[in-house]
Amino acid sequence: METRNKDGTWPSAQLCGMNNMPDEDEDFQGQPGICGLTNLGNTCFMNSALQQCLSNVPQLTEYFLNNRYLEELNFRNPLGMKGELAEAYADLVKQTWSGYHRSIVPNVFKNKVGHFASQFLGYQQHDSQELLSFLLDGLHEDLNRVKKKEYVELCNGAGRPDLEVAQEAWQNHKRRNDSVIVDTFHGLFKSTLVCPDCGNVSVTFDPFCYLSVPLPVCSRRVLEVFFVPMDPRRKPEQHRVVVPKKGNISDLCVALSTHTSVAPDKMIVADVFSHRFYKLYQLEDPLSGILDRDDIFVYEVTGRIEPVEGSRDDIVVPVYLRERTPSRDYNNSYYGLILFGHPLLVSVPRDRFSWEGLYNILMYRLSRYVTKPTSDDDDGDEKGDENEDEDVEDDSSSEEEKEEMSGPTDNDGTQESEQEQAGTSSGVTGRCPSLLDNSLHTSQWPPRRRRKQLFTLQTVNSNGTSDRTTSPEEAQSQPYIAMDWEPEMKRRYYDEVEAEGYVKHDCVGYMLKKNPVQLKECIKLFTTVETLEKENPWYCSSCKQHQLATKKLDLWMLPEVLIIHLKRFSFSKFSREKLDTLVQFPIRDLDFSEFVIKPKNESAPDLYKYDLIAVSNHYGGMRDGHCTTFACNKDSGQWHYFDDNSVSPVNENQIESKAAYVLFYQRQDVGRRQSQTASSETPTSPASSSTPNSDIMDVN
Repeated sequence: METRNKDGTWPSAQLCGMNNMPDEDEDFQGQPGICGLTNLGNTCFMNSALQQCLSNVPQLTEYFLNNRYLEELNFRNPLGMKGELAEAYADLVKQTWSGYHRSIVPNVFKNKVGHFASQFLGYQQHDSQELLSFLLDGLHEDLNRVKKKEYVELCNGAGRPDLEVAQEAWQNHKRRNDSVIVDTFHGLFKSTLVCPDCGNVSVTFDPFCYLSVPLPVCSRRVLEVFFVPMDPRRKPEQHRVVVPKKGNISDLCVALSTHTSVAPDKMIVADVFSHRFYKLYQLEDPLSGILDRDDIFVYEVTGRIEPVEGSRDDIVVPVYLRERTPSRDYNNSYYGLILFGHPLLVSVPRDRFSWEGLYNILMYRLSRYVTKPTSDDDDGDEKGDENEDEDVEDDSSSEEEKEEMSGPTDNDGTQESEQEQAGTSSGVTGRCPSLLDNSLHTSQWPPRRRRKQLFTLQTVNSNGTSDRTTSPEEAQSQPYIAMDWEPEMKRRYYDEVEAEGYVKHDCVGYMLKKNPVQLKECIKLFTTVETLEKENPWYCSSCKQHQLATKKLDLWMLPEVLIIHLKRFSFSKFSREKLDTLVQFPIRDLDFSEFVIKPKNESAPDLYKYDLIAVSNHYGGMRDGHCTTFACNKDSGQWHYFDDNSVSPVNENQIESKAAYVLFYQRQDVGRRQSQTASSETPTSPASSSTPNSDIMDVN
């Protein structure tokens, strides 16, 4: 046999070194309940949910402190934890409310939770609401007064009065589930399903332990993009545009058009990653595919990526920039080439779609940060190439071909300015060989030139990593071109600082204001009609098939302590995000009378009014974060801020914040009854009359 210590611990646990009490707290005397929990390693979610929120539910804490649980432990319930979870929680509550500890190390409880719920094994970060759900269910089964559960059929309305069906459903629930958890936390829903085909209505009443209410989601979002104009004299512009969350790429182009005065049909949107086009979007693609961390570039063009047959629009060519490295190339695999800079989308007129024309267009587009070689550079560097060209040229080459390869010249024998050659469509005016002729099949262009070329051009795959021997049909559908630079040429003529430069549009300073949301708005949204998803259809007993029925949840009966979980974490096919919307919730007099559809008892208005007693907070994002708690001490009525083993008093005006995640409300009639009981008893704590610390911490 073993007898508990006065603080609720077991002698055997102390002998095994598993006691939760730090040695330095043996002589400490403080206010009961003002006790922290040591973080064992990412266990702040556990500290916040079980100890500092659940422990401050007065009726549940009194139940354990007065040892009433000992008579109701259910050791044979196959759905329970053999009473071990309830005993471990009772030990923790007794130590917390003994007044002898500043903080407790919850090793024993953590081990029990991990033993019965493998998802909480180890020391990974978890969701405080998920642990709370497991704990309430586990305590209920460990303390269930029903030792043998009988079979109960599901109760359906079948046209009967709601009052009769609800009473029958609650009685059936109590026949299988009867515990302090049910008495304190369980309420009743009314669920109404309507078949869209035959109009069949199904009404059921289901118990609940907490409300998971959605937050009104803003229908708009702000996207940060870079606009790349065709005019090479203008730097790229950074913009912030407001777009509909469920819109398409075309909506992004329309929004950007108001800032740039460029027509939406003259824009192409691309996701640029690691110096290449990760994705080229179509106008009908959804905006949900763009994440906030993506680098989105919007290019001004005069055509489309995939030209329509018979169309006179320009052809848009994706162009990558690559630099040769000292390593050699083998078998046309570019281990010696690395991508750099931002890729381009270049508009090329159909009748100017040639290697020479493309080179001139690129020189024009890059003229802001690429310097043209001077005549002195040509004289000094190209003599060897010229002699080599003379050796390899055959006499069969016509004068016309030589003129075409040399490019347009003026009276002085120098090349015309790229701007003049580009013309209105950024093309060239000279007659040049087509990009789709035999020159396309060569490994590089130009293979031989008398005039200095800053870079060579090469058809590549969509990643720009390897050459591609392209047929005319493939080139016409989707030509990817690479500009290959020698290191010395890049150093002399390419200005990297200027190439990376951009300007910020006035709209960059715009921030989408998020108006605060009232808690009642969330509850109202919870009770609105919704259509079931395709993954979760309802079987209609009249149609004899699964239907996407409409569903409506209503509140029929509320519990003594109402737990409201704010669904801050949003999951979709493309993204996961946390909603940091400020939800404004009342600390006193939260009135649910407008949401409860059960016929009201007008003589007892306290049955629908609640006061806040605890808040579990979540700071941070999806993968990381920290949980803390605001809780009202049941004895003193003073609010405290619990941050693991740190506890400090706070004012009520500090409780409301964007981090609020789980709210605990107590019905006013229950709170008033407990206050009357407490006032008739003599305080036993040596610190019950102590004044709180005047240092108030700012936690918002």
